[in-house]
Amino acid sequence: MKQKKINWHKLADSVAEIPFSSNSMASVSVAGKTICVALHKDQLMACAQKCPHAGGMMAEGYLDALGNIVCPLHRYKFNLQNGRNVSGEGYFLKTFQVEIRKEGVFVGFEENKLFNW
Repeated sequence: MKQKKINWHKLADSVAEIPFSSNSMASVSVAGKTICVALHKDQLMACAQKCPHAGGMMAEGYLDALGNIVCPLHRYKFNLQNGRNVSGEGYFLKTFQVEIRKEGVFVGFEENKLFNW
């Protein structure tokens, strides 16, 4: 299997610099794209800003007790580790790798991917 090429982009100097709302999520722009960033039990995760079902803004939803992101429109739940829909509707939410380095917080986008968000 061919290794996917990841392009890393600096999101912030530190996690504390990310403008999280009271729901521990933020909508942030990086590399010309707007994504949703979530913080659950000291783990930083990132996904597409819009729900694949009806376009709900994921940062306006919430994180459940297991760390799944829940869309604010129809309460569809997604695992932020792999993007799988865990409430049974069959959708897939694009997720992104996040790394916290000494230089700051970075998010990885797959090279040559077409983004539909």
